[in-house]
Amino acid sequence: MSAAPAALPAESAERPDGGPELGLLLVPPKARTGWRLVPARVVAMCAVELQKLRHDRTELYTRAVQPALWLLIFGETFTRLKAIPTGGIPYLDYLAPGIIAQSAMFIAIFYGIMIIWERDSGVLTKLLVTPTPRAALVTGKAFAAGVKAVVQAAVVVVLAAVLGVGMTANPLRLLGVAAAVVLGSAFFSCLSMTIAGIVLTRDRLMGIGQAITMPLFFGSNALYPVDLMPGWLQVVSRANPLSYQVDALRGLLIGTPSHLALDFGVLALATGLGITAASALLGRLAR
Repeated sequence: MSAAPAALPAESAERPDGGPELGLLLVPPKARTGWRLVPARVVAMCAVELQKLRHDRTELYTRAVQPALWLLIFGETFTRLKAIPTGGIPYLDYLAPGIIAQSAMFIAIFYGIMIIWERDSGVLTKLLVTPTPRAALVTGKAFAAGVKAVVQAAVVVVLAAVLGVGMTANPLRLLGVAAAVVLGSAFFSCLSMTIAGIVLTRDRLMGIGQAITMPLFFGSNALYPVDLMPGWLQVVSRANPLSYQVDALRGLLIGTPSHLALDFGVLALATGLGITAASALLGRLAR
């Protein structure tokens, strides 16, 4: 019995009509190795997280209600009172960058709930047995939270512009605003995932998240200058990454004096530490 003819190499396979080769359909693409592996996995995880927005866009609209109320009620009222020294700029202009940072933080600070939900549904266990490094999983989720926060920040910027806030239209400065929002949100989402790895339950995470959001917000320079705070609160403010995010946003959006190199350096360092801590505790969630 004659041997069966050898199969043609995948790269030589052609359609009967002389069309393009089918090699890409028959042979899987080469796996990424070396330095390209982690960035590719981070981008993939970020894309997976962002796909969820296609199924529930109402989350972005409902989360815009709270910052809108801050601008419309708190901002307009204190602009008339002139009770807070802002260096000669209208209080609404001073407040708008702080509300952008606040809305981004509120999105990210409960991101750990999603991790616990993935643990309960078995998704997290499946992710952890893949070759994807844990740091890549955490980083992808963190920067997906940052991209969501950028969309939220865009809504607040439009609302602030409608209210007459004088903000820059410089594309480079707006890119800097997006970078500050992404870094800040990435840190707070990592903080949330770290807390999730410690408390392990959604109820505890919700309680801790609610307990720390207001102190983080009021213990920053989002609503008033640091110089107005008592000494102990000034120390808290200088250790609070939200203060550096707000400082960067004010400098980029409305041109107030800021320390952009320090602000972005602190945000990048805090994000790196957050990714490290969340990665170390990710396996504890799956036990």
